[in-house]
Amino acid sequence: MAANQKTAAFRPPRVCLPMTRPPRPETCMPVLQEHLEVRREVVDTGRPLRLRKEVQEVPVLVKESLATDTVEVQRVPIGRVVDEMPVMRHEGEVTVVPVIEERLVTRKELVLVEEIRLTRQRKVTPFEAEVSLRREQVRVERFDPGSGQWRDEPARQEPPSDPSTQESTTCKP
Repeated sequence: MAANQKTAAFRPPRVCLPMTRPPRPETCMPVLQEHLEVRREVVDTGRPLRLRKEVQEVPVLVKESLATDTVEVQRVPIGRVVDEMPVMRHEGEVTVVPVIEERLVTRKELVLVEEIRLTRQRKVTPFEAEVSLRREQVRVERFDPGSGQWRDEPARQEPPSDPSTQESTTCKP
């Protein structure tokens, strides 16, 4: 269907105007008006466009700091009888874990045998590694009915050169 169509669905009115010449008292002249009707229509041409998505792996150098925690274990013998169960506690950077033993005597009593003192030490070292990141590329191809072949459509926008600095990609039409 053509994009522009003219329709003349009505009959124009006749307007009679008096003329200045004496031989004819009145002359009638038709007044016309055209209307334009514009429509859009989707036409399936078969194979106009296709997209091909390819995944590529791109090596990227990652620079981060790695934190390693080591725990120094120190056993402190106590050997003291206690009335109730001691709880784990913190003394500054040291975590103290009480170790309890039940001993059968004429009566049962709690004996604090030892305390285990845990001191955390953090060591931060620089770390570098090369990792592979995947990136998708989409090729737009149009079908050429004259040659019967698919032709690459030129890209409108170049992809960023450093994929490690890019958070997300927005596709634009």
